Amino acid sequence: MKNIFKISFLVVLTMLFIQSCQQPGKNSTGSEYIPDMAHSVAIDANTYDYFYYNRWGTKEEYHQLVSPRVPVRGSVPRSDAGAMLISANDGMNSHQGRAIPANGSVTYPYADSEEGRTAAMAEILKNPFPITEAGLAKGKELYNIYCGICHGEKGDGAGYLVREDGGKYPVQPANFTLEEHVNATNGRYYHAIYYGRNLMGSYKDKLSYEERWQVIHYIRSLQATNLKLAYSEKENTLNSVDMPYAMVMNTMTVDTVKEAPAADDTHAESEHKAGQH
Repeated sequence: MKNIFKISFLVVLTMLFIQSCQQPGKNSTGSEYIPDMAHSVAIDANTYDYFYYNRWGTKEEYHQLVSPRVPVRGSVPRSDAGAMLISANDGMNSHQGRAIPANGSVTYPYADSEEGRTAAMAEILKNPFPITEAGLAKGKELYNIYCGICHGEKGDGAGYLVREDGGKYPVQPANFTLEEHVNATNGRYYHAIYYGRNLMGSYKDKLSYEERWQVIHYIRSLQATNLKLAYSEKENTLNSVDMPYAMVMNTMTVDTVKEAPAADDTHAESEHKAGQH
């Protein structure tokens, strides 16, 4: 009698164990012993965590379900500071029209070579971010941390490391106030920041995409100050490619007004049609 009881107990226990690991089906979610301890049943976007016992459908179907979707037409990423320049900046808000993602990480298509540098200098002309007071202030802070010690607080190449009161530097840093650098395109600066130049190392791991462009804005402001020109949120008399924030907003406002329907004319037309009946 005791043996029958033991055998029955083992049979029931085995059935429960098998039942606890059943596979999911069309009318069943399946089951697993304490499944949430190891496998979340929630679906996370852009995360492929297929597990046979707590997922619906096939691996291919699940992969399609969690894959990134095409954004709704007209969507603008959060933190995309350059998006506002799409219409005002000739449709280009990044390197050759490439969009700026929300996380600030932008693929740089130019090689670390003289050919890549030449191409960047020829093709990257406009700063994708408008000139703003906040951007210049941030650019100044970053410049003084990473650049000023060599290139100088005024951008004249007389930083602490090359002055008599500092140390000795084997190569004279670039003097941004010289005509050569004032007339240089933004691509020359960005390429140097990204890869480094001569004894200057790369700063792509120290400055984000936006921060690099903020530093370039600040360098331009130093050049303008040296030439007694304007380079600010309201006005830029240094060059014709970097757009002040005020100009961007004014351009966008004008375009909006041009595209907006004439409410008064529409109203008058409706009244005219109504009077015909």
